[in-house]
Amino acid sequence: MRLAVLFSSGKDSTFTIHYYLEQGWDVACLLTLLPKNEDSYMFQAPLRELVEAQAEALGLPVIFQETEGVEEEELEELKLLLGRAKEGYGVEGVAVGALASDYQHVRVNHACHALGLKTYAPLWHKDQLQLLRELIDAGYDLRMTRIAAMGLNERWLGRRLTEKELDELGKLRDSFGFHPGGEGGEYETIVLDGPLFKKRLEIEYTTRMESAERGELVITAVRLAEN
Repeated sequence: MRLAVLFSSGKDSTFTIHYYLEQGWDVACLLTLLPKNEDSYMFQAPLRELVEAQAEALGLPVIFQETEGVEEEELEELKLLLGRAKEGYGVEGVAVGALASDYQHVRVNHACHALGLKTYAPLWHKDQLQLLRELIDAGYDLRMTRIAAMGLNERWLGRRLTEKELDELGKLRDSFGFHPGGEGGEYETIVLDGPLFKKRLEIEYTTRMESAERGELVITAVRLAEN
């Protein structure tokens, strides 16, 4: 099966690539939507330069599609992106890193069905702390880039997730009830290195806080370095 992977630069889409390459599937390209609206209903708003560097480090081509991020209209823009992947790379299916969002999953399925493409979601309803543990154990360098949940604060931004952080996330989940995989928008991540990466990413950044428990990592520079 020749696949495209919807890629947002974070842990879930990276795990999806990892999963299918381990299964021996042909990952042909990455697909990234760039919403102009940060409150897009379906998609994160990754930094284009970051995605380009990750794609180069992974040795995979990436196709970008801008979207206004307006509800339902972004579905048509997703179809445009999928059509470009089908025509340009001969993909037969699209894999997504969706964890539990029916809203996103149903709409991606709809867009794929309209183009005769199959949809795959290998992380769907899996134990999120276990998935994080598998990525960390495999050697991936995961960092939080955005927080928006009680229990998380500025010290999490830019911090590499290790077993220690997973234990903390488990305790915070129990105390505050948030989704440990960040599916409810509690946090977002980027991946800087790992076993699939031919080069590692180095970033420069500042932090910007809206409140004690809501803020983001503002990346000011991205470069590739030899592993």
